[in-house]
Amino acid sequence: MNNNSIHHTAIISTNSILGKNVSIGPYCIIEGDVIIGDNTKIDSHTIIKKYTTIGNNCEIFSHCVIGEIPQDKKYEGEKTNLSIGNNTVIREFCTLNRGTKESKITKIGNDCLLMAYVHVGHDCIIKNDIILANGVQLGGHVIIDDYAIVGGLTPVHQFCRIGKNSLVGGGLRVVQDIPPYIIANGQPLRFSGINILGLKRKKFNSNQRTNIKNVYKLIYNSNYNLSQALEKIKNTLNKSEEISSILDFIQLSERGLI
Repeated sequence: MNNNSIHHTAIISTNSILGKNVSIGPYCIIEGDVIIGDNTKIDSHTIIKKYTTIGNNCEIFSHCVIGEIPQDKKYEGEKTNLSIGNNTVIREFCTLNRGTKESKITKIGNDCLLMAYVHVGHDCIIKNDIILANGVQLGGHVIIDDYAIVGGLTPVHQFCRIGKNSLVGGGLRVVQDIPPYIIANGQPLRFSGINILGLKRKKFNSNQRTNIKNVYKLIYNSNYNLSQALEKIKNTLNKSEEISSILDFIQLSERGLI
């Protein structure tokens, strides 16, 4: 027995699939081709559009629109998806769009927190343990790596990437890539040091933090241009996982670094 709790005013397609112990509040609309995992709770007046998959133990608060078509004039009605992982919380009035034919999916990972009024545009990849504070607005094709935090009311330009374990201040404007492990702040947005507190919380030891600091000292606090700094890093610093992740991120950057 599923033990689902469904309010009598909710409208749920017979072509949707609900897991066990799912709760759906008043005036929700669940379209067909939707999958909702076990123990997930959906509050009142929320709309879940077709081709959406939601994992286990999620909570979606009231007045959200999940899986709506992209806000993209090139969208031609093709079948695309929105996928949300396990244990993710989506607060009031969030709008999450599904993908376009370019990648066919918008993806949000596990253990994320999207605060009120967040918008996630088409083809975004939001990985695991991400926090997007109130009013963050992501353009299409944005990629955010694990454990990153974006402060409130910050728009992120399409195709930008935000590296893992980074912290972006609130009320700012992201138009270039933000590399891993740093704090990004100021107007225009710039490198403001290493995310020391975040790294300590994630159990990075002092040697790992020193490696990260040495890399960014050469990139941001030296007289080298970026190409020279990268060459210096490769030739003088011992290889480590965190240094490799920074170099890989920079190599893949298309919009350039803040």
